[in-house]
Amino acid sequence: MDADGCKVSGSHGHVLVMTCPLQGHAAPLIKLSHRIAEYGVKVSFVSTEFSSATLSHEIPDSGEGMIRLVSVPDGLDPENDRKDLQILSESIRKVMPAHLEDLLNKASDKVTSVILDSPLGFLLEIPKKMGIKTAVYLCSTPGCLALGLNISKLIEAKVIDTDGTPLKNENIQVVPNLPAMSTAEFTWYHPQGADKQKIMFVSIKEIFEWMINSDWIICNWFTDLAPSASILTTNIFPVGPLLANGQSAGSLYSEDSSCLTWLDKQAPKSVIYVAFGSTSRFSQQQVEELALGLELMNRPFLWVAWSGLGNGSFALYSSDFSERVAKRGKIVEWAPQEMVLAHPSIACFVTHCGWNSTMESVSMGVPFLCWPYFGDQLYTQTCISDGWEIGLLLNADEKGIISGYEIKRKVEDLLSDDSIRANSLKLKEMARNSISIGGSSTKNLEFLVSLMKQ
Repeated sequence: MDADGCKVSGSHGHVLVMTCPLQGHAAPLIKLSHRIAEYGVKVSFVSTEFSSATLSHEIPDSGEGMIRLVSVPDGLDPENDRKDLQILSESIRKVMPAHLEDLLNKASDKVTSVILDSPLGFLLEIPKKMGIKTAVYLCSTPGCLALGLNISKLIEAKVIDTDGTPLKNENIQVVPNLPAMSTAEFTWYHPQGADKQKIMFVSIKEIFEWMINSDWIICNWFTDLAPSASILTTNIFPVGPLLANGQSAGSLYSEDSSCLTWLDKQAPKSVIYVAFGSTSRFSQQQVEELALGLELMNRPFLWVAWSGLGNGSFALYSSDFSERVAKRGKIVEWAPQEMVLAHPSIACFVTHCGWNSTMESVSMGVPFLCWPYFGDQLYTQTCISDGWEIGLLLNADEKGIISGYEIKRKVEDLLSDDSIRANSLKLKEMARNSISIGGSSTKNLEFLVSLMKQ
């Protein structure tokens, strides 16, 4: 890295990309940065010092210096809890404007465009006042985009209150040709209750108010996935699926690649892959039922048993469980997910329906067993199950627990459903075509890059 933090040479454009220090945000933006760099554009990838310590291994400084990692302080002391997203967000909001302005002023090679992670949209005015073009990256779904753009209309129609509380129990057709969205599937839903939901609503409402003032909105999907979503506003650029394709996948956690060697030893389409991203939180009872389900189904499985799933307050599995499933189960803390989903031994994906995970699985033709936790995951599950028909929903009991017997039953149902498998392969072909030469996402990215270079 040069002394000024983001010095790059060349005359083919310089894009500054700034991400939130969260796994689900940094990963797709790193993949997007690689795609942009392929067109000869220099990229300065900006994240906090805390997350950059990991990302420095994910973005090696190539000989040509096409992508440079730039780290800035997050405003917190070393001993502060960065897992408390409210504290982290408040601190970033205070300190980041000065950091961004400093980077843009000191860049040796003029920054021609800035791409901001959607929660950082409050920074848009800084590059705009300097005459620099701006884009916001939305790390979410077509349904979330449509809902967010129509919040004011929903308030006027008294579908929701001014704090996001539903006033009517009805389904909303947010995107034609996709399932209607129930009020229980609104993006600001949070399992911890009304107070959390109101906080999320304020954040989401702000994000979309910022977003419509950017020059472009960049989305991680492809046009054929939701054709009508591309015309919600004139400046949308669907460029997905964003895939690593052998380059850095942008993980903030240490990946255990031993699972790939283990997968090599399994039969084709035999392994149940289980992973819930970095945001889901389970009670001890729910984790015990998950372990029971993995044991009952009597099939090979790969379980990403990330310690954060239980907030680190209890062990996710016992040594006795490990011994009982040792011959057919592999348990890791974190996995190289894109490579796992591409592996021929994978039969299906038990998932929280996070959007990055969804696009990766769609791209590999892997059917879903849906276990959404909060936010946009709920409507994504509806699209997977009822819209695209490439997966099934796991149903909770009256206490809100998904039982081990439900897991076993739904795995059997999913793997015996030939139509779901066929639909998955069809959608995979559409996804792959979109990022091939002449595909819709490739054309969108080429045009976007041409604009960002000017």
